[in-house]
Amino acid sequence: MDVRTLDTGTYPVNFYSYDNSNGGKGNTLEGIRMTAAVAPTVRIDPKLSIGLGGSVLTTPDDVVNVSHLSSAVKGVLTDRGFLAGFAANGSDRDNVKGEPDPAGTNITTRVLRFPTADAAKLAARELEDADFNVALNLNQKLTLPNYPDAYAHWRPGVPNLGVTMARKDFVISLFIIRPSADQQDLLSWAKKTLDAQVPVLDAFNETPADQISRLPVDPDRMLARTLVSDRDHKTVDPDNFAVFPANWLTLFADDMTFWSKLVADNGVDETSVADGNFVIRVRDAQAGADFVTGMIGNLQETKAPAPDKVPDSACTHRQSDKSPTRCYVRYKRYVGVVNGTSDADAQQQAAAQYALLANSL
Repeated sequence: MDVRTLDTGTYPVNFYSYDNSNGGKGNTLEGIRMTAAVAPTVRIDPKLSIGLGGSVLTTPDDVVNVSHLSSAVKGVLTDRGFLAGFAANGSDRDNVKGEPDPAGTNITTRVLRFPTADAAKLAARELEDADFNVALNLNQKLTLPNYPDAYAHWRPGVPNLGVTMARKDFVISLFIIRPSADQQDLLSWAKKTLDAQVPVLDAFNETPADQISRLPVDPDRMLARTLVSDRDHKTVDPDNFAVFPANWLTLFADDMTFWSKLVADNGVDETSVADGNFVIRVRDAQAGADFVTGMIGNLQETKAPAPDKVPDSACTHRQSDKSPTRCYVRYKRYVGVVNGTSDADAQQQAAAQYALLANSL
């Protein structure tokens, strides 16, 4: 069809490419890439299927703020040249008032990047020491027979365990919460977690340290295909202007089992987010149709009027005060997801997103 006939409002829908220079945010881009270096908790145990989110880590403060590590570790991270990281959290129960349910199992995995393997080894030992020494007279060191390089400690009577282990240029840092303070039980969960995490990290293709500063912002033009109201002054932002690897969609899902399968079955490889809208790249056009059907069904969204004249589109109503109407458009191997304040707003965005995808090939 001639997309020039669509009502796209004032949205920019012409072919476009963003400036790929990252403005000094190479570490943020590597942290975004490191989403793929963290195993969702559902891979540790199928019961841990509630994704409680993930965070890109670019500073020592980020690491402390999203973890149960003490602020004493900040000096270690700085001294050992911390470059970037990603943290993810999952459980078998929803949080209660923002905190882990004490009756559940909750695991936080952080993967931290350092300039060299030697720096990572030093950082692992020093991070463990700094965290352990916060309660020197109460904490007790433990060992993991299957992972002799891992450091672990707990506080007897408290149902959680911290684990730190170097792997290549990385440090894996775990915080495991269980319903009861059973030392052997906690250690068994530490082993299960590392059994799942290590292969995922080993498969990750890290950017050489001396090339991180030159990472491009939008190498596959995913952001250029994502509808925004204004293209000016865009900078890398994990929450609002970024391209994530496939498993990012899984980490925030209430049902990670379903989403892991949906992503894998449809060949999802990247998702862009910009101004609250998304573009997901899938295997092919049929996968796009299957992905949209699965996503709408899982999120329990209800049918809303689709825009006139926009092929391969669907709209839904959802539980959101800010953007109660969502529309999906498909074009070849791309799925666009736009969110509107009303049916009319979402429909116009859907028309604009379709036109942008068509113009972007």
